[in-house]
Amino acid sequence: ERDQWQQPEKVLAFLGDLEGKKVMDIGSGTGYFSIRMLAAGADVISADVDDRFLEYIAARRDSLQIPVANWETRKIPYNSSSLQAGEVDKVVIVDTYHHIDNRPAYFAEVRENLKPGGTLYVIDFFKRELPVGPSLDHKINKEIVVKELQQAGYTYIELDTTLLPYQFLIKAGF
Repeated sequence: ERDQWQQPEKVLAFLGDLEGKKVMDIGSGTGYFSIRMLAAGADVISADVDDRFLEYIAARRDSLQIPVANWETRKIPYNSSSLQAGEVDKVVIVDTYHHIDNRPAYFAEVRENLKPGGTLYVIDFFKRELPVGPSLDHKINKEIVVKELQQAGYTYIELDTTLLPYQFLIKAGF
């Protein structure tokens, strides 16, 4: 059902070539995008604050016999991505931007720890009533996201409001 409105094939195209890349999926939940990025050739760190999601992903990874080196789980706090310097090529955050504490500082840390030329992707719901997604108070205006990413030091920001019916997509680099 989610595939109908999330249109993961369009999102993966927006993320670009993932073959041989290392990607962190922040707020990965059950791994909806993590598993798709793996299939596209990426090594993935599924990062979440919730142990239940991480346990689910680890069990799924083990049942599929995917090596931990290719699909890692990582518990992260609300105030840090826990990335190491130069650890990943791309960071993806889908539908969870509003949960982050002190977002400009958080995403500045993400920027500082991306590999040179690395990219951040933010995908989230338009702040209006929609037939899918969270309540209005769990949505954030795309303009606020752009402003906060600029405050975090991203100098290249591409905003797409037409690719998906209920969500905007942002590609940010430096």
